[in-house]
Amino acid sequence: MSFDRQKDGAALALIVGMFVVFYYTPFDHPQVAGALTEAFALAAWYTREHVLLCLVPAFFIAGAISVFVSQSAVMKYLGSEAQRWIAYLVASVSGSILAVCSCTVLPLFGGIYKRGAGLGPASSFLYSGPAINVLAIVLTARVLGWELGLARALGAIFFAVIIGLLMAFIFRKEERERQAAGLLQQEATEPSRRLWQELFFFVTMIAILVFANWGASSAETNSLWGTVYQWKWMITSVCGLLFASILMVWFQVRWQQVAVALVPTVALALLLPEHPVVPFACAALALALITANGNDEQKDWFDASWGFAKQIMPLLLLGVLVAGLLLGRPDHEGLIPSVWVAHMVGGNGFGANLFAAVAGAVMYFATLTEIPILEGLLGAGMGKGPALALLLAGPALSLPNMLVINSILGIKKTAVFVLLVIIMATISGLIFGVVVS
Repeated sequence: MSFDRQKDGAALALIVGMFVVFYYTPFDHPQVAGALTEAFALAAWYTREHVLLCLVPAFFIAGAISVFVSQSAVMKYLGSEAQRWIAYLVASVSGSILAVCSCTVLPLFGGIYKRGAGLGPASSFLYSGPAINVLAIVLTARVLGWELGLARALGAIFFAVIIGLLMAFIFRKEERERQAAGLLQQEATEPSRRLWQELFFFVTMIAILVFANWGASSAETNSLWGTVYQWKWMITSVCGLLFASILMVWFQVRWQQVAVALVPTVALALLLPEHPVVPFACAALALALITANGNDEQKDWFDASWGFAKQIMPLLLLGVLVAGLLLGRPDHEGLIPSVWVAHMVGGNGFGANLFAAVAGAVMYFATLTEIPILEGLLGAGMGKGPALALLLAGPALSLPNMLVINSILGIKKTAVFVLLVIIMATISGLIFGVVVS
């Protein structure tokens, strides 16, 4: 057997690389040992807090977009032939309503992009989902000051549109070819349900995603957010029952299947009221089994959802491991000491803003966690300009997020998207730092 330079060379490089890493890494050094612990601790936290409640519903929603939303409808509102103000308004508003993190938005982004959404509106959706979060903006203003809250709100809305327009302009030739191919491949079949029925179906699934992930940090007893948080699982349950009814009435799921799924879910909810994630997981598993063994349309839904899960989950978990290894968790050290980060973001100079934007783009922020982190950094001497740069780049990007975007768009478009976010966040931070100082 001869040595194939292309195939065997890559395998040899991987083997040599792994040998060098394991041979020379000082695993007994406290910093390295702590960083490894942080990598797996962050992955464990991410798995517990985000996979079942965030990603699994997002995969089902993305799969439903791929199967049930007609390509012509996506092209009409988000394609290259749509009026720009409509396309970017729909993308920005639909993204911002979700209030999800930079990883949960990825399956949804992949779903609309696969169905023919233009690169510009899809990029606006990709940025706006985690960045334009009404609750996060309110808490930013309350905790970090109204100037940062207002600047974050205006900057995120502006970014969503400008980044989309720039992505569409830079890759306009490739987009024309992709959109033309999409138009040729549109299905001629009539939709089996009316538009309002499919819209209600998606609104119900999105409501389950949003309320199941309603953050505890918003739980103030005398506020609307706190009231919703106290009733979040009751609201999620009502939405789940409504969703089950929709499956039976409009999607031809047999009532016996729904009943078999509801019985253990309700039983687990009554037996384990302190662990609502258990019945939620049971319901998700039941939906997977129903769709995997249903009619052709339901099987297509399962296949599309599973396709997104296979593509996205391994890259996300790898990215979370690397992010934890390098930067650790809040109040915990990775390979890069947090004191270095605090030192680099002091003042309002160009270097501080650029470093804050790059650090925010690499770090993983769950929804709302960026606020207490920034509160600590501001107390350690961080300038308000770099704080805004991190707020505009951090929630919308992360290392796991970049790996998945690359698998959907390719390295060139991913690099441009990331660079646009970093550059605009840096410039915004510089301007804001001058204004507030």
